[in-house]
Amino acid sequence: MKSTTISIAIIAVLCVGAAPLSRAADQPFIGKWKLNLSKSKLADQMTIAPAGANRYTLTFAGVGDTETLLADGTDQPGILGSTISVTVEAPGSWKIVRKQGGRTQLTANWKLSDDGKALTDTFIGNQPDGSTSRVDLVYKRADSSASNSGIPGTWETTQEKPDSAYEMEIRPYEGDGLSFIISGGGPANNVKFDGKEYPPAGASPAAGSATSARRLGDRSIELTKKLKGKIVETREITISPDLQTLTMTRHLVDQRVPNVLIFDRA
Repeated sequence: MKSTTISIAIIAVLCVGAAPLSRAADQPFIGKWKLNLSKSKLADQMTIAPAGANRYTLTFAGVGDTETLLADGTDQPGILGSTISVTVEAPGSWKIVRKQGGRTQLTANWKLSDDGKALTDTFIGNQPDGSTSRVDLVYKRADSSASNSGIPGTWETTQEKPDSAYEMEIRPYEGDGLSFIISGGGPANNVKFDGKEYPPAGASPAAGSATSARRLGDRSIELTKKLKGKIVETREITISPDLQTLTMTRHLVDQRVPNVLIFDRA
């Protein structure tokens, strides 16, 4: 793949004299990438806080907003136009269902350990293309947790086991930008390196989600995602000198530990 990239650059010089700087800078990123689970360090954090009789405020990392709802199993307004329900099946067993446009987007089954120090989450995601993915997570109660009993509290993952590897494709976008496409049929994330913020493909700017990009070096860029004007996530993406490994370090708001995702060129 490295020789292919060099050949493309040589052809561009012979044909037009010189490749545009932005196009040459983007070449190391372009291609298909597959997550290497054995090398990646995955993390997640969430807080469940009591907010009255059978009411709870949920804070999930990377969202930048909270949701307060009754835990009565009914669909209630959630973030980004979604609905969310919480069903308390038993004191140590909760079921969370999020829907978008009436379609189930995810289901999470939380179960508390007998000693109250660990929480398992069987997380099922439903992709736009009809496929599903499963992640089995194990959380520990964080040192900063305001509660030390029951499911309410702040939880940090100690273990995440996806059932399949995450895949991503990076394509050129309008000559001087990049398009990030994830497996499962979600909307592409298109950005340019002009300091402007771009919503996901097909999304209305009114939804409030937008991403900007800047170059940090020849093989390193940074993406900043905002929701309603507030930064919720930054991603530093670096390509190895041999152009075969992509490292993505994700810093999520409301999460102490970053995710470090290692991708191999597919």
